Amino acid sequence: MFGLHEQKRVMMTNIESEDWYDPETSTFGDRVAGAREQAGMDQALLAKRLGVKKSTLRAWENDLSEPRANKLSMMAGVLNVSLIWLLHGEGEGVEGPVDEIALDGDILDLLAEMRELKGQISQTAERLGVIEKRLRARLKAAV
Repeated sequence: MFGLHEQKRVMMTNIESEDWYDPETSTFGDRVAGAREQAGMDQALLAKRLGVKKSTLRAWENDLSEPRANKLSMMAGVLNVSLIWLLHGEGEGVEGPVDEIALDGDILDLLAEMRELKGQISQTAERLGVIEKRLRARLKAAV
């Protein structure tokens, strides 16, 4: 187990690394937003191309909901990234943003803390989904 200082160093290295959109540092929504920006589209244009409301796309980018398989496939094509990259951050995707200015230590610490919290939230959401499935199975069995 790493100490707090070591965890921060590893996280800062991840933030500064080429793998900006890897599964450890990004969510599905992060990858959608990054690919959309790389493609030079705003939310309204991508939503129009996908045939969804802008609020729906915004919910996907904010990890509040996920698209169905047909929209996910269409999105990968429109954004010119692989489906696996959108879902898991692996495969053909986009490069991380290039920082035009050097960030000081305080900003890197804040970014690292934000990434850590996003990771914890993602893990908690997955765990909640597993618990919900177990609860539904037990309720179904009790009937």
